[in-house]
Amino acid sequence: MQAFTATVNATEYPPQLKHKVIFQTFQELKPSEAMLLINDHDPVPLRFQFESMYKNQFDWEYIEQGPELFRVKIGKLAL
Repeated sequence: MQAFTATVNATEYPPQLKHKVIFQTFQELKPSEAMLLINDHDPVPLRFQFESMYKNQFDWEYIEQGPELFRVKIGKLAL
């Protein structure tokens, strides 16, 4: 089983706070640490935001891909 520094269950937040909490959690990670994102839909738009804001600074790995639950490991790369 993988170890995560933080977990964000996006289903627990109102829509206007989800991305804010996710990005804040990512920013608090140290290099080589990872967070677990849990969501009720595929977070593809979020991945595009990560690519725009943190190009070459993160990795994205689906652990579970729906249909009802999506779990994604988002790691902060050591640069």
